Amino acid sequence: MTAVNHDAHDALAGRLHDGMTLAVGGFGLCGVPYDLIDAVRDSGVRDLTVVSNNMGVDGLGLGVLLENDQVSRVLASYVGENKLFAQRYLDGELDVELVPQGTLAERLRAGGAGIPAFYTATGVGTTVAEGKPTTEIDGRTYVLERAIRADLALVHAHVGDAAGNLRYRRTARNFNPVVAMAAPVTVASVATYLDPAVDGYLDPDDVMTPGVFVSALVPTTHDRPIEKRTVRERPPVRSALPVLHGGA
Repeated sequence: MTAVNHDAHDALAGRLHDGMTLAVGGFGLCGVPYDLIDAVRDSGVRDLTVVSNNMGVDGLGLGVLLENDQVSRVLASYVGENKLFAQRYLDGELDVELVPQGTLAERLRAGGAGIPAFYTATGVGTTVAEGKPTTEIDGRTYVLERAIRADLALVHAHVGDAAGNLRYRRTARNFNPVVAMAAPVTVASVATYLDPAVDGYLDPDDVMTPGVFVSALVPTTHDRPIEKRTVRERPPVRSALPVLHGGA
């Protein structure tokens, strides 16, 4: 059975150390394991390598680890909305490897699937391919990308059960499934925990990450912030049914 904790600090106790590599799910502020990130910050571990799509925003998500000077290296798809991340990258204070988004997802998935490396055409002829082996297949050049294996993975799911099975909600699914596979230890925060005595377990058809990948989970207590709130007037609803004329 997967360990079920009621506090993120307890869920990560004994699992953190200086110099480790963390793979973290989320996209912007969506599907981010806030409680677990805050627990990493509170632990005081340093010299972390973080693998994630981006580094959140200033003051939220992975941004709190940057502000606490706990991160030395980042593998990410884009600098995003975090001004501190951008500034430290441009000032040369942070070692950043920018990875094409699809390549990052596949490197994480390959790490979970036991595939050490793969060839892709993405990045050929750019700085992404510098120093990496290339080959030609059917007249096209491909670059070799290595899989990513982290020491610890942190993910967020909408529903989790006592067996560690996870179900994500809509776009909060994002990088979480591949991150959950990419480390020997995965800890998940869940918005809804199914008590086996009351709620049973997730239906097998609803499982998006099997419990075999999940070492521990913790119900989340963190508010879910909105990165950019936009409001627009809803257009009038039109009926999809044809208009019938004449008698019955």
